[in-house]
Amino acid sequence: MKYDPSNSIKVPIDTLMVGMFVTAIEDSKRVNLANAGRVSSQQAIQQLVKNGIKFAWVDQSLSAKGSVFKPVVEEEPPEEDVSATPVKRKSMSRFSKQKKASKIIREAKGLAQKILNQTFDDKSIHVDDLEGWADDLIEAVLIDSDALHCVSALRSKDEYLLEHSVNVATLLVTFGKHLELPKDTLKQLAIGGIIHDVGKIKVDDKVLHKPGKLTPEEFDHMKLHQVFAEEIIFTVDGLGDISRDVCLMHHEKLDGNGYPKGLKGDEIPLHGRMSCIVDIYDALTADRCYKKGMSSAEAFKIILSLTPFHLDRDLVYKFINCIGVYPVGALVELNDGRVGIVWTSNADEPLKPEVKCFYSRKYKRFVDVSFVDIKNSQYKIEKAIAPCNLEVDPTPFFDV
Repeated sequence: MKYDPSNSIKVPIDTLMVGMFVTAIEDSKRVNLANAGRVSSQQAIQQLVKNGIKFAWVDQSLSAKGSVFKPVVEEEPPEEDVSATPVKRKSMSRFSKQKKASKIIREAKGLAQKILNQTFDDKSIHVDDLEGWADDLIEAVLIDSDALHCVSALRSKDEYLLEHSVNVATLLVTFGKHLELPKDTLKQLAIGGIIHDVGKIKVDDKVLHKPGKLTPEEFDHMKLHQVFAEEIIFTVDGLGDISRDVCLMHHEKLDGNGYPKGLKGDEIPLHGRMSCIVDIYDALTADRCYKKGMSSAEAFKIILSLTPFHLDRDLVYKFINCIGVYPVGALVELNDGRVGIVWTSNADEPLKPEVKCFYSRKYKRFVDVSFVDIKNSQYKIEKAIAPCNLEVDPTPFFDV
């Protein structure tokens, strides 16, 4: 039976009735149920109480007729004298963060599409259109980037160009935060990231979307997207130098064998070097028309193999440390055969994040959703899994 978790209401566990359709339970945090359904007996309710469950989330429209719902009324904090008390930002729940992250990603795709359409029609790009979104992205990353990266992990090969632009922007801001770069620099990184592939709109579609390896001639044509990009962005008023670096240097290499300028060593500034790493990482982990995306661990191996001649080795290690060996949104398998999504990062111990488990490879079936804090658990992460190598679709479990 199909249901929408966002339509559920929260009720105290002692008001739950037989026949109510339960979509989630809560002790200290909400956990959506993989096998949601109607409560079949009073014994089932008693077992939930025994297990320490304090609240249930129920779908009114799917519950039995005659069910009496008593929603939890969240108490509002008492009004305070704002003149005497410093204003504190109210902490957001993961649900709220992920909802906001989805809105930011959705807006970003719309902006990326708008930019491509304007470029195709030979119209100028307006930086003002991007600044508000860039501020929202930076705020989301500074508050808590986990929700943002979890949402951006959901991808479609049919939207690669849009999603790649958005992900490069998100990763650059996250990387810049890790390097403690100033907020104005983060803003330029975000804008540079979302427009960095704008020149591809001028590339022949047959080459851009070819489902196979490019011939030398086709690759030469593909490289022209950087020439097209240079022509486009130098007509953009108000575009900062850092944003230009991201656009024009993400295919340069430290040994001078990159393009379009063949820049070498110190000729490539920090922001250009960052964009090279992020662009390659996101391309490797994404599904394309000619290949399946690989796991983050596999991508890191390739990126490290490109140092020190193509990529800055010190910066690559900092990038890996920034997003983690097991980045939020990645799929992993635990040593008991369960598969889950890396849900919350652990800055102190990056190899021990929190994992949202939903499937068992050992038993070849879905399991009740559970959150495993690897740091405080007997379980360990066995390996990372590329989405294409998992026998089931993990998409529904990215929802909170």
